Amino acid sequence: MTKKEIVRTISEEIGLTQLKTKEIVQKTFDAIVRTLVEERRIELRNFGVFEVKRRAPRKARNPRTGDDVFVPEKFVVTFKPGKEMEKRVRELERQAAARARASTTNKSTPAVSKSLGAPTAYDAGSSGS
Repeated sequence: MTKKEIVRTISEEIGLTQLKTKEIVQKTFDAIVRTLVEERRIELRNFGVFEVKRRAPRKARNPRTGDDVFVPEKFVVTFKPGKEMEKRVRELERQAAARARASTTNKSTPAVSKSLGAPTAYDAGSSGS
């Protein structure tokens, strides 16, 4: 989903123009970034926690040449989802697992012939005579 799609969805739900909604969404994103830069952490209840963490300098290897490369320290933004988000994502996992079980079960059941009078595997083996 893009920012434009978020703006369109919110605009339709609350009845504001897309222009005004875009301004509000952008101001929200700007406030999140500003808070991360100034305070290095922002907690949004029932959503999650964004945090700026320092990644230490390290030695790495260039996969093309195999040469050692020095990677300087850098700051990265991490995100830890809140309980509500975790719960809803876990539900997606349960639904996917249920679909996988259902498709496995459906594959193991024999197919029924749709043409009339055509013998099936069961008909060939059970002549009854």
